[in-house]
Amino acid sequence: MFAIFNLLHKVFNPFVLILTVLWLAACQTTLPGGQGPSINPSAPIPVALLVPHGAAGANEQQLAQDLENAARMAVADLDGVKIDLRVYGTAGNAERAQQMALKAISDGAKIIIGPLHAESANAVAVAVAGRNVNVLAFSNNASVAGGNLFVLGQTFENTADRLIRFAAGQGKSRVLTVHSANLAGQLGKQAIERAIAANGVTSAGAVSYEFSQKGVIAAISPIRTAASSNGADAIFFTANTAGALPLFTQMLPEAGVKPETTQFIGLSRWDTPPQTLELPGVQGGWFALPDPQRSAQFRSRFQAAYGNTPHALSGLAYDGIAAVGALARSGQRDALTRDALTQPAGFQGVMGVFRLRPDGTNERGLAVATIQEKQVVVISPAPSSFGGAGF
Repeated sequence: MFAIFNLLHKVFNPFVLILTVLWLAACQTTLPGGQGPSINPSAPIPVALLVPHGAAGANEQQLAQDLENAARMAVADLDGVKIDLRVYGTAGNAERAQQMALKAISDGAKIIIGPLHAESANAVAVAVAGRNVNVLAFSNNASVAGGNLFVLGQTFENTADRLIRFAAGQGKSRVLTVHSANLAGQLGKQAIERAIAANGVTSAGAVSYEFSQKGVIAAISPIRTAASSNGADAIFFTANTAGALPLFTQMLPEAGVKPETTQFIGLSRWDTPPQTLELPGVQGGWFALPDPQRSAQFRSRFQAAYGNTPHALSGLAYDGIAAVGALARSGQRDALTRDALTQPAGFQGVMGVFRLRPDGTNERGLAVATIQEKQVVVISPAPSSFGGAGF
Protein backbone atom coordinates (compact mmCIF):
# COMPACT_ATOMS: atom_id res chain seq x y z
CA MET A 1 0.00 0.00 0.00
CA PHE A 2 2.60 2.55 1.04
CA ALA A 3 4.71 2.00 -2.06
CA ILE A 4 2.05 3.93 -3.97
CA PHE A 5 3.08 7.14 -2.24
CA ASN A 6 6.50 7.14 -3.92
CA LEU A 7 5.70 5.30 -7.15
CA LEU A 8 4.13 8.23 -8.93
CA HIS A 9 7.04 10.57 -8.26
CA LYS A 10 9.01 8.67 -10.90
CA VAL A 11 6.76 8.98 -13.94
CA PHE A 12 5.33 11.98 -15.76
CA ASN A 13 3.34 11.89 -18.95
CA PRO A 14 2.72 15.38 -20.38
CA PHE A 15 -0.87 16.37 -20.99
CA VAL A 16 -0.37 19.21 -23.43
CA LEU A 17 -2.48 21.15 -25.60
CA ILE A 18 -3.96 22.86 -30.18
CA LEU A 19 -3.14 24.87 -32.99
CA THR A 20 -4.52 28.19 -33.98
CA VAL A 21 -5.02 31.02 -31.53
CA LEU A 22 -7.43 33.60 -32.81
CA TRP A 23 -8.33 36.81 -31.09
CA LEU A 24 -11.98 36.36 -30.20
CA ALA A 25 -12.61 40.08 -30.27
CA ALA A 26 -11.36 40.49 -33.83
CA CYS A 27 -14.45 42.50 -34.66
CA GLN A 28 -13.08 45.37 -32.60
CA THR A 29 -11.45 48.01 -34.76
CA THR A 30 -9.65 49.87 -32.01
CA LEU A 31 -7.92 48.95 -28.79
CA PRO A 32 -7.82 50.91 -25.57
CA GLY A 33 -4.56 52.40 -24.39
CA GLY A 34 -2.73 51.62 -21.19
CA GLN A 35 0.54 50.29 -19.95
CA GLY A 36 2.67 48.85 -22.72
CA PRO A 37 4.76 49.73 -25.75
CA SER A 38 3.82 51.25 -29.05
CA ILE A 39 4.48 48.90 -31.96
CA ASN A 40 4.82 49.27 -35.68
CA PRO A 41 2.16 46.82 -36.92
CA SER A 42 3.56 46.85 -40.45
CA ALA A 43 6.97 45.56 -39.33
CA PRO A 44 8.00 42.31 -37.62
CA ILE A 45 7.29 42.58 -33.88
CA PRO A 46 10.29 41.81 -31.66
CA VAL A 47 9.20 39.27 -29.03
CA ALA A 48 11.52 37.88 -26.36
CA LEU A 49 11.10 34.26 -25.27
CA LEU A 50 12.73 33.47 -21.92
CA VAL A 51 13.17 29.73 -21.37
CA PRO A 52 15.44 27.71 -19.06
CA HIS A 53 18.15 26.84 -21.59
CA GLY A 54 21.30 26.14 -19.61
CA ALA A 55 19.49 24.74 -16.57
CA ALA A 56 21.29 22.03 -14.65
CA GLY A 57 18.59 19.37 -14.84
CA ALA A 58 17.93 17.32 -17.96
CA ASN A 59 14.14 17.57 -17.50
CA GLU A 60 14.24 21.35 -17.38
CA GLN A 61 16.53 21.46 -20.41
CA GLN A 62 14.03 19.36 -22.34
CA LEU A 63 11.21 21.63 -21.17
CA ALA A 64 13.15 24.64 -22.42
CA GLN A 65 13.46 23.07 -25.86
CA ASP A 66 9.78 22.12 -25.95
CA LEU A 67 8.77 25.66 -25.00
CA GLU A 68 10.96 27.09 -27.75
CA ASN A 69 9.65 24.60 -30.32
CA ALA A 70 6.03 25.36 -29.41
CA ALA A 71 6.70 29.08 -29.72
CA ARG A 72 8.28 28.60 -33.14
CA MET A 73 5.29 26.54 -34.21
CA ALA A 74 3.03 29.42 -33.18
CA VAL A 75 5.14 31.92 -35.13
CA ALA A 76 4.91 29.75 -38.23
CA ASP A 77 1.13 29.45 -37.86
CA LEU A 78 0.46 33.18 -37.75
CA ASP A 79 -1.37 34.57 -40.76
CA GLY A 80 -0.74 38.16 -41.74
CA VAL A 81 1.53 38.96 -38.78
CA LYS A 82 5.31 38.61 -38.55
CA ILE A 83 7.01 37.94 -35.22
CA ASP A 84 10.74 38.46 -34.74
CA LEU A 85 11.21 35.77 -32.10
CA ARG A 86 14.34 36.12 -29.98
CA VAL A 87 15.17 33.33 -27.55
CA TYR A 88 17.10 33.94 -24.31
CA GLY A 89 18.30 31.24 -21.91
CA THR A 90 17.66 31.86 -18.23
CA ALA A 91 19.46 28.77 -16.84
CA GLY A 92 16.39 28.37 -14.64
CA ASN A 93 17.38 31.03 -12.12
CA ALA A 94 16.03 34.47 -11.30
CA GLU A 95 19.26 36.46 -11.57
CA ARG A 96 20.02 35.15 -15.05
CA ALA A 97 16.39 35.67 -16.11
CA GLN A 98 16.54 39.30 -15.03
CA GLN A 99 19.78 39.85 -16.95
CA MET A 100 18.33 38.29 -20.08
CA ALA A 101 15.15 40.35 -19.79
CA LEU A 102 17.13 43.58 -19.65
CA LYS A 103 19.18 42.44 -22.64
CA ALA A 104 15.99 41.62 -24.52
CA ILE A 105 14.65 45.12 -23.87
CA SER A 106 17.93 46.61 -25.04
CA ASP A 107 17.59 44.48 -28.17
CA GLY A 108 14.19 46.04 -28.80
CA ALA A 109 11.72 43.49 -27.46
CA LYS A 110 8.16 44.81 -27.19
CA ILE A 111 6.88 42.03 -24.95
CA ILE A 112 8.39 39.13 -22.97
CA ILE A 113 7.01 35.58 -23.03
CA GLY A 114 8.28 33.58 -20.04
CA PRO A 115 10.19 32.87 -17.88
CA LEU A 116 9.18 29.60 -16.21
CA HIS A 117 9.47 29.94 -12.43
CA ALA A 118 7.52 32.39 -10.29
CA GLU A 119 10.64 33.84 -8.65
CA SER A 120 12.22 34.47 -12.05
CA ALA A 121 8.99 35.93 -13.43
CA ASN A 122 8.77 38.37 -10.55
CA ALA A 123 12.41 39.42 -10.98
CA VAL A 124 11.90 39.98 -14.71
CA ALA A 125 8.71 41.98 -14.25
CA VAL A 126 10.31 44.25 -11.66
CA ALA A 127 13.36 44.80 -13.88
CA VAL A 128 11.35 45.85 -16.94
CA ALA A 129 8.45 47.63 -15.25
CA GLY A 130 10.03 51.01 -15.90
CA ARG A 131 10.57 50.12 -19.57
CA ASN A 132 6.83 49.94 -20.32
CA VAL A 133 6.97 46.26 -21.27
CA ASN A 134 4.53 43.52 -20.25
CA VAL A 135 5.53 39.99 -19.25
CA LEU A 136 3.52 36.82 -19.96
CA ALA A 137 5.12 34.22 -17.68
CA PHE A 138 4.66 30.45 -17.77
CA SER A 139 4.01 30.31 -14.02
CA ASN A 140 0.63 29.46 -12.51
CA ASN A 141 1.44 31.24 -9.24
CA ALA A 142 -1.23 33.90 -8.82
CA SER A 143 0.63 35.49 -5.90
CA VAL A 144 3.26 37.03 -8.22
CA ALA A 145 0.75 38.30 -10.79
CA GLY A 146 -0.12 41.97 -11.18
CA GLY A 147 1.22 45.17 -12.63
CA ASN A 148 3.06 44.31 -15.84
CA LEU A 149 3.22 40.58 -14.99
CA PHE A 150 0.62 38.12 -16.27
CA VAL A 151 0.70 34.37 -15.57
CA LEU A 152 -0.30 31.97 -18.33
CA GLY A 153 -0.42 28.76 -16.28
CA GLN A 154 -3.65 27.19 -15.06
CA THR A 155 -4.17 28.59 -11.57
CA PHE A 156 -5.57 26.92 -8.47
CA GLU A 157 -8.29 29.58 -8.39
CA ASN A 158 -9.42 28.82 -11.93
CA THR A 159 -9.49 25.07 -11.31
CA ALA A 160 -11.25 25.31 -7.96
CA ASP A 161 -13.92 27.65 -9.29
CA ARG A 162 -14.69 25.39 -12.26
CA LEU A 163 -15.02 22.30 -10.09
CA ILE A 164 -17.01 23.91 -7.28
CA ARG A 165 -19.38 25.48 -9.78
CA PHE A 166 -19.89 22.11 -11.43
CA ALA A 167 -20.34 20.41 -8.05
CA ALA A 168 -22.99 22.93 -7.06
CA GLY A 169 -24.82 22.23 -10.31
CA GLN A 170 -24.79 18.53 -9.41
CA GLY A 171 -26.41 19.21 -6.03
CA LYS A 172 -23.29 19.13 -3.88
CA SER A 173 -23.71 21.71 -1.14
CA ARG A 174 -21.24 20.95 1.68
CA VAL A 175 -17.57 20.60 0.73
CA LEU A 176 -14.78 19.47 3.04
CA THR A 177 -11.27 20.62 2.07
CA VAL A 178 -8.27 18.33 2.68
CA HIS A 179 -4.91 20.01 2.20
CA SER A 180 -1.24 19.49 2.98
CA ALA A 181 0.33 21.68 5.64
CA ASN A 182 2.81 23.31 3.27
CA LEU A 183 2.74 26.34 1.00
CA ALA A 184 1.16 24.55 -1.97
CA GLY A 185 -1.50 23.06 0.28
CA GLN A 186 -2.28 26.41 1.88
CA LEU A 187 -2.60 28.12 -1.50
CA GLY A 188 -4.84 25.31 -2.71
CA LYS A 189 -7.00 25.54 0.38
CA GLN A 190 -7.42 29.28 -0.06
CA ALA A 191 -8.44 28.82 -3.71
CA ILE A 192 -11.02 26.20 -2.77
CA GLU A 193 -12.44 28.36 0.03
CA ARG A 194 -12.81 31.32 -2.30
CA ALA A 195 -14.57 29.13 -4.86
CA ILE A 196 -16.91 27.79 -2.18
CA ALA A 197 -17.83 31.30 -1.09
CA ALA A 198 -18.29 32.53 -4.67
CA ASN A 199 -20.61 29.73 -5.75
CA GLY A 200 -23.09 29.54 -2.88
CA VAL A 201 -21.73 26.31 -1.44
CA THR A 202 -21.20 25.70 2.27
CA SER A 203 -17.80 24.82 3.70
CA ALA A 204 -17.82 21.58 5.70
CA GLY A 205 -14.49 22.50 7.26
CA ALA A 206 -10.87 21.78 6.42
CA VAL A 207 -8.39 19.13 7.51
CA SER A 208 -4.65 19.57 7.07
CA TYR A 209 -2.01 16.86 7.07
CA GLU A 210 1.76 16.58 7.20
CA PHE A 211 3.14 15.79 3.76
CA SER A 212 4.41 12.29 4.52
CA GLN A 213 3.07 8.76 4.68
CA LYS A 214 2.75 9.08 8.43
CA GLY A 215 0.94 12.39 8.07
CA VAL A 216 -1.53 10.99 5.54
CA ILE A 217 -2.30 7.96 7.69
CA ALA A 218 -2.80 10.17 10.75
CA ALA A 219 -5.25 12.37 8.84
CA ILE A 220 -7.65 9.56 7.88
CA SER A 221 -9.55 9.55 11.17
CA PRO A 222 -9.92 13.38 11.39
CA ILE A 223 -11.15 13.48 7.79
CA ARG A 224 -13.72 10.76 8.47
CA THR A 225 -14.91 12.54 11.61
CA ALA A 226 -15.14 15.94 9.90
CA ALA A 227 -16.99 14.54 6.91
CA SER A 228 -19.51 12.79 9.14
CA SER A 229 -20.08 15.50 11.75
CA ASN A 230 -20.25 18.34 9.20
CA GLY A 231 -22.46 16.50 6.73
CA ALA A 232 -19.98 16.74 3.86
CA ASP A 233 -21.27 15.49 0.52
CA ALA A 234 -17.95 16.18 -1.22
CA ILE A 235 -14.26 16.16 -0.28
CA PHE A 236 -11.91 18.44 -2.24
CA PHE A 237 -8.26 17.29 -2.15
CA THR A 238 -5.29 19.52 -2.93
CA ALA A 239 -3.07 16.41 -3.20
CA ASN A 240 -1.75 15.24 -6.54
CA THR A 241 -1.08 11.78 -7.87
CA ALA A 242 2.65 12.05 -7.15
CA GLY A 243 1.91 12.60 -3.48
CA ALA A 244 -0.89 11.77 -1.06
CA LEU A 245 -3.83 11.28 -3.41
CA PRO A 246 -3.35 7.52 -4.04
CA LEU A 247 -3.26 6.84 -0.30
CA PHE A 248 -6.26 9.02 0.50
CA THR A 249 -8.42 7.50 -2.21
CA GLN A 250 -7.49 4.01 -1.03
CA MET A 251 -7.66 4.46 2.73
CA LEU A 252 -10.69 6.71 3.13
CA PRO A 253 -13.13 4.21 1.57
CA GLU A 254 -11.55 1.52 3.75
CA ALA A 255 -12.29 3.76 6.73
CA GLY A 256 -15.93 4.16 5.76
CA VAL A 257 -15.88 7.40 3.71
CA LYS A 258 -17.57 6.09 0.60
CA PRO A 259 -17.17 7.99 -2.70
CA GLU A 260 -20.66 6.78 -3.68
CA THR A 261 -22.11 9.19 -1.12
CA THR A 262 -19.22 11.63 -0.60
CA GLN A 263 -17.89 12.85 -3.93
CA PHE A 264 -14.09 12.97 -4.25
CA ILE A 265 -12.78 16.04 -6.13
CA GLY A 266 -9.17 16.89 -7.03
CA LEU A 267 -7.41 20.21 -7.51
CA SER A 268 -4.76 18.46 -9.62
CA ARG A 269 -5.20 16.25 -12.67
CA TRP A 270 -5.95 12.63 -11.89
CA ASP A 271 -5.04 11.26 -15.32
CA THR A 272 -1.29 11.84 -15.18
CA PRO A 273 0.78 9.76 -15.06
CA PRO A 274 -1.29 7.08 -16.85
CA GLN A 275 -0.75 4.58 -14.01
CA THR A 276 -3.09 6.68 -11.88
CA LEU A 277 -6.06 5.49 -13.94
CA GLU A 278 -5.46 1.96 -12.65
CA LEU A 279 -6.02 2.90 -9.01
CA PRO A 280 -9.38 1.71 -7.65
CA GLY A 281 -9.76 4.73 -5.38
CA VAL A 282 -9.75 7.35 -8.14
CA GLN A 283 -12.60 5.76 -10.06
CA GLY A 284 -15.52 8.20 -10.09
CA GLY A 285 -13.49 11.18 -8.87
CA TRP A 286 -13.83 14.60 -10.49
CA PHE A 287 -10.99 16.76 -11.79
CA ALA A 288 -10.51 19.53 -14.34
CA LEU A 289 -8.44 19.47 -17.51
CA PRO A 290 -8.00 21.41 -20.75
CA ASP A 291 -10.05 20.40 -23.77
CA PRO A 292 -8.96 16.79 -24.51
CA GLN A 293 -9.50 17.04 -28.27
CA ARG A 294 -7.39 20.15 -28.58
CA SER A 295 -4.76 18.58 -26.37
CA ALA A 296 -4.57 15.54 -28.63
CA GLN A 297 -4.37 17.66 -31.76
CA PHE A 298 -1.50 19.72 -30.42
CA ARG A 299 0.35 16.68 -29.11
CA SER A 300 0.06 14.90 -32.46
CA ARG A 301 1.17 17.92 -34.44
CA PHE A 302 4.10 18.69 -32.15
CA GLN A 303 5.30 15.09 -32.15
CA ALA A 304 5.16 14.95 -35.95
CA ALA A 305 7.21 18.14 -36.20
CA TYR A 306 9.81 17.54 -33.47
CA GLY A 307 9.83 13.80 -32.79
CA ASN A 308 8.86 13.82 -29.14
CA THR A 309 5.78 14.17 -26.99
CA PRO A 310 5.64 17.80 -25.83
CA HIS A 311 5.93 18.73 -22.19
CA ALA A 312 2.67 19.65 -20.50
CA LEU A 313 3.69 23.29 -20.22
CA SER A 314 4.85 23.77 -23.79
CA GLY A 315 1.39 24.83 -24.93
CA LEU A 316 1.76 27.96 -22.81
CA ALA A 317 4.51 29.21 -25.12
CA TYR A 318 2.26 28.65 -28.11
CA ASP A 319 -0.57 30.52 -26.38
CA GLY A 320 1.60 33.48 -25.49
CA ILE A 321 3.09 33.93 -28.94
CA ALA A 322 -0.14 33.38 -30.81
CA ALA A 323 -2.05 35.79 -28.56
CA VAL A 324 0.54 38.46 -29.34
CA GLY A 325 0.13 37.77 -33.04
CA ALA A 326 -3.64 37.82 -32.83
CA LEU A 327 -3.61 41.20 -31.08
CA ALA A 328 -1.07 42.61 -33.52
CA ARG A 329 -3.32 41.58 -36.40
CA SER A 330 -5.61 44.44 -35.38
CA GLY A 331 -3.09 46.81 -36.95
CA GLN A 332 -3.11 49.09 -33.90
CA ARG A 333 0.04 50.57 -32.40
CA ASP A 334 -1.31 49.94 -28.89
CA ALA A 335 -2.01 46.25 -29.56
CA LEU A 336 0.31 45.06 -26.76
CA THR A 337 -0.80 47.39 -24.00
CA ARG A 338 -2.25 46.13 -20.75
CA ASP A 339 -5.81 47.00 -21.78
CA ALA A 340 -5.41 45.16 -25.07
CA LEU A 341 -4.02 42.05 -23.40
CA THR A 342 -6.95 41.96 -20.97
CA GLN A 343 -9.77 42.46 -23.46
CA PRO A 344 -12.62 40.35 -22.02
CA ALA A 345 -13.43 38.15 -25.01
CA GLY A 346 -10.12 36.34 -24.57
CA PHE A 347 -8.28 34.04 -26.95
CA GLN A 348 -8.55 30.53 -28.32
CA GLY A 349 -5.37 28.71 -27.38
CA VAL A 350 -3.92 25.24 -27.42
CA MET A 351 -5.45 24.70 -23.99
CA GLY A 352 -8.81 26.07 -25.09
CA VAL A 353 -10.32 29.47 -24.49
CA PHE A 354 -8.44 31.74 -22.09
CA ARG A 355 -8.26 35.37 -21.08
CA LEU A 356 -5.87 37.50 -19.07
CA ARG A 357 -7.35 39.37 -16.15
CA PRO A 358 -6.46 42.91 -15.06
CA ASP A 359 -5.01 41.50 -11.81
CA GLY A 360 -2.45 39.52 -13.82
CA THR A 361 -4.08 36.13 -13.38
CA ASN A 362 -5.93 34.25 -16.08
CA GLU A 363 -9.16 32.40 -16.66
CA ARG A 364 -9.09 29.25 -18.76
CA GLY A 365 -12.01 27.25 -20.06
CA LEU A 366 -11.71 23.80 -18.51
CA ALA A 367 -13.53 20.51 -18.90
CA VAL A 368 -14.60 18.43 -15.92
CA ALA A 369 -13.73 14.75 -16.17
CA THR A 370 -14.07 11.58 -14.17
CA ILE A 371 -12.48 8.13 -14.36
CA GLN A 372 -14.70 5.21 -15.31
CA GLU A 373 -13.33 1.71 -15.79
CA LYS A 374 -9.79 3.13 -15.86
CA GLN A 375 -10.66 5.58 -18.67
CA VAL A 376 -11.00 9.38 -18.63
CA VAL A 377 -14.57 10.43 -19.36
CA VAL A 378 -15.50 14.09 -19.83
CA ILE A 379 -18.70 14.85 -17.93
CA SER A 380 -18.80 18.60 -18.59
CA PRO A 381 -17.07 19.86 -21.73
CA ALA A 382 -14.73 22.81 -21.84
CA PRO A 383 -16.48 25.98 -23.04
CA SER A 384 -15.62 27.23 -26.50
CA SER A 385 -16.03 30.87 -25.50
CA PHE A 386 -16.59 32.95 -22.40
CA GLY A 387 -20.23 32.95 -21.40
CA GLY A 388 -20.58 29.28 -22.40
CA ALA A 389 -20.55 26.10 -20.33
CA GLY A 390 -18.75 26.40 -17.05
CA PHE A 391 -18.84 30.20 -16.88
